Amino acid sequence: MHKRTLIAILIAFALTFAATAMWTAATYEREGDPDANVIEDSGSEAGTVREQKKGGNKVAKILSAPFKAFGKLFGHKDDNRLQRMSEKDIAKFESVGVARVQDGRSAAGQKLSVTASAREHLAAGRESLLAGRINEAIAELSTAASLDPKLSEAHNLLGVAFDKKGLAERAKDSYERAVKAEPDDAQTLNNLGFSLYQNGNYRAAIDKLKRAAKLAPTDDRILNNLGLAYCRMGKFDEAYKSFARATGELTGNLNTAKMLERFAREDDAIKYYEAARRIDPNCTIALRRLADLYQRVGKPEQATAAANALASISAHANVAMAGR
Repeated sequence: MHKRTLIAILIAFALTFAATAMWTAATYEREGDPDANVIEDSGSEAGTVREQKKGGNKVAKILSAPFKAFGKLFGHKDDNRLQRMSEKDIAKFESVGVARVQDGRSAAGQKLSVTASAREHLAAGRESLLAGRINEAIAELSTAASLDPKLSEAHNLLGVAFDKKGLAERAKDSYERAVKAEPDDAQTLNNLGFSLYQNGNYRAAIDKLKRAAKLAPTDDRILNNLGLAYCRMGKFDEAYKSFARATGELTGNLNTAKMLERFAREDDAIKYYEAARRIDPNCTIALRRLADLYQRVGKPEQATAAANALASISAHANVAMAGR
C-alpha cells in the first residue's frame, strides 16, 4: 500500500509539472509565431494550413509540449532546426530549370526530366515539403509556378516553404498569387491572412480571415487566427467570440485571457479566467493563473482562495490515485 501511495504521489507530481511546463512552454524561444504558440499550447490550432502526413496525432503533439520545454530548460539544442536562407539562395530557385538543391539533411529525391509538367513539379515539391527538404521543395514549387502561373496550390505551398525558411515577405507574395489564382479558397485566404498578421498588417489580415471564415465557418484554425488578429487590434470581445466559435467557451476564455496577459492587462485577464472557472470550477489552468494574477494586482485574499482551490483539487486527485 505504501508503495502504491508513493507511486501515486510521483504520478501526481509529474502531471503537475507537465501542466506547468505546458503553460510556460510559450515563454521559451520556439519556432513559429509567439501568439499562435500560446494558444496552441492549450490545444487550439493556429497559423498556416500546412501539408501534413496522415496519421498525425494532435493529442500527442499537445502532450509533448511540456517535455520539449523540459529539454529547453537543460540546454537541449535541436540540430534539425531549419536554417535561414538568403535572398541570393532564393534567386537560384526561381527559374524554370529542374536542377535540385539538397538540404544536406535528407536523401536526394528522384530527378525529374526536363519535359516534366507543372503538376509533376508540384507533386515533387509537395513530397519534399512533407519530408522536410525545404530547399528542394522551393526549387520544385518555383518551377511549377513558373510553368503554370495559375496553379494556385504551387503558390500556396511555396508560401508555406518560404514561411519555414523565415522569409515572410516572400511567403506573403506567394500567398497573394495563390489567392489571385483562386480567390474563393478558404485555406489559401487563411494562409495569406496569417501572413499579413505576422507582418503587422492586422486590418488587412482581419479582412482576409473574415472572408475565409465565411467560406469555412467551422474551421478552427481560421477562427483562431482571426481571434489573434482581433487581439492585436485590441478588440478582445471580438477575439473571444472567434476563439469560442473555434474551441468552445471554456478554451475561448482561456485563450483570450492568455493573450491579455501577453499585453500586461492583468485585470482584464482575470475576468476571462474567472469566466473559465465559472464554466469549469476545477479548471486548474484558470486557478493557477488566478492565484498568480491576484497576487500580482494586490489582492492576496483572492490569490489565497484560488491557491487553496487548486490545492484541494490536487489533494483529491492524489487520494483517488492512491485508492486505485
